[in-house]
Amino acid sequence: MKKTIEQHGSGGAVYGLGLIGAAIYHVSHATGFWMGALGLLKALVWPAFLVYQALGTLGG
Repeated sequence: MKKTIEQHGSGGAVYGLGLIGAAIYHVSHATGFWMGALGLLKALVWPAFLVYQALGTLGG
C-alpha cells in the first residue's frame, strides 16, 4: 500500500509577502539607522505581534 502525502506551500508565500511588506513599512517609518534595524527585526516576528493584538482584542 502506497502512502500519499499532500503538501501545500501557500502559507510560506503569505508569510514571505508579509515579511517584505512589514520590512518596507518599518524601514520607511524609521527615523534613523538603528530604528531601521529594529524595524527589520520587527518584520521577522510580525506574526507574533498580530496574534498578540488579535488575542488581546478578542479576550477583552
